[in-house]
Amino acid sequence: MPETAPLRVVIVNGSPSEQSKTMGLADVAIGTLQGMMPVAVRRVDVYRLGPGFTTAVDRDGVAPEVDDELRAAEQADLLIAATPVFRGSYPGLFKHFFDLIEQYALAGKPVLLLATGGGQHHALVLDHALRPLFAFFQALTLPVSVFASAGDFDGTTLLNPRVYGRIQTAFEDVEGLLRDRAASQTSTAERTSMSSAWA
Repeated sequence: MPETAPLRVVIVNGSPSEQSKTMGLADVAIGTLQGMMPVAVRRVDVYRLGPGFTTAVDRDGVAPEVDDELRAAEQADLLIAATPVFRGSYPGLFKHFFDLIEQYALAGKPVLLLATGGGQHHALVLDHALRPLFAFFQALTLPVSVFASAGDFDGTTLLNPRVYGRIQTAFEDVEGLLRDRAASQTSTAERTSMSSAWA
């Protein structure tokens, strides 16, 4: 029986903190997905990309290591866009990362939208800021997106079972699609060597 190919997942983390509610939410999403299928995960922390990222005005101006991160996002089977809400929208560095993505590289790519904020009114960022951003790229944003407010956490640990349930629903709705992408994008041998760099 052939080895099951792992789903290549890239998390683009828009939080400026090493430990954050945003990554706490993303970790729950990854844990849920890992309970459903084999997953190879790569995380991109935009705040860590440095001057080779922040000073670039176009793709030609990025440092080689930044280009590697951009290519990983473009080649992922599933993209998780995870961001805190600042003043009603996503942070500038998060947007800058996607400003450098090739225009059609995300076309048809499944994207799970995750956001965290101080209160439930910040949940509007999902439909009023994040969905339009990925609509520009013609990405396939998952029908269910997930928001968690400060009250849903103890520190960076997600506690609210309703948020857990929403994450589960988000993946169950597209499980067949994700399995098909894992099986069809590249050969298992190629994925095995690639996954070691994503672990």
